[in-house]
Amino acid sequence: MDLSCHDADKLRSFIECYVETPLLRAIQEDFDRLRFNKQFAGEPQCMLLTGDTGTGKSSLIRHYAAKHPEQVRHGFIHKPLLVSRIPSRPTLESTMVELLKDLGQFGSSDRIHKSSAESLTEALIKCLKRCETELIIIDEFQELIENKTREKRNQIANRLKYISETAKIPIVLVGMPWATKIAEEPQWSSRLLIRRSIPYFKLSDDRENFIRLIMGLANRMPFETQARLETKHTIYALFAACYGSLRALKQLLDESVKQALAAHAETLKHEHIAVAYALFYPDQVNPFLQPIDEIKACEVKQYSRYEIDAAGKEEVLNPLQFTDHVQNLKRQAN
Repeated sequence: MDLSCHDADKLRSFIECYVETPLLRAIQEDFDRLRFNKQFAGEPQCMLLTGDTGTGKSSLIRHYAAKHPEQVRHGFIHKPLLVSRIPSRPTLESTMVELLKDLGQFGSSDRIHKSSAESLTEALIKCLKRCETELIIIDEFQELIENKTREKRNQIANRLKYISETAKIPIVLVGMPWATKIAEEPQWSSRLLIRRSIPYFKLSDDRENFIRLIMGLANRMPFETQARLETKHTIYALFAACYGSLRALKQLLDESVKQALAAHAETLKHEHIAVAYALFYPDQVNPFLQPIDEIKACEVKQYSRYEIDAAGKEEVLNPLQFTDHVQNLKRQAN
């Protein structure tokens, strides 16, 4: 498949587009409020944001970060937003190094063998103040919860609390559903004043928001004629394909737009989505080729869970669970 440079740019623009739901807009307003409240005296307010894989956490963070880029002022870097992550198998030192690196301190990875956790922490606080950072967002926070050694887990949690208090900067902890376990820790339970969770879409009780999302994506498609994706057949088929996952939906539509551009179509049509679905799921019944009354799908029933015993020896990851029996979407949505 070949695309002209012009069509490739169109596809890239759609792939990179961002559509807000009311919840995602509210979360960004939470971020803004935390940054605004920083200027007042008192203990920094913090936030916990959780959501299963595919709910749009990372794309939300990227979108918000793009709106608040770093700037050079009077020869110094002003970085209002620090976006970092908990490294895999985190230690106190590796976590501090990751934060320093994401703050733009080049060569920070070399410091892990040369500096203590205390000196790394003080260097980080100094850099945060110099960069006038207003908000720290730490992704993949479940990596800390999965640390089997409670002592090491508490070490890192306490250090993050110390950084927030000393630098007077609010922190947003972002992760999978079991990241909520941090709220059980005494040092964080009272500080997480804002707690949000991003769910999967459901046609049974969130149909309108799902349709609005589809229409928002259709508005951003690079065609002369706007795609009509709000028909019942297309809505039901799209939900059957993505199970309510924002990521799965967007990936399917990205490929569908590519198919339409390659065919020099004036707009995205049902058959383009059917082709894209067949590429992704060749062994599955294609809902875009089924009559509307035969389209079936499952909704999320239980989000992922991670359990570890008190001794830290036994761990169990329970993946996403969907409804046991496929449900006729026409009956569910009407």
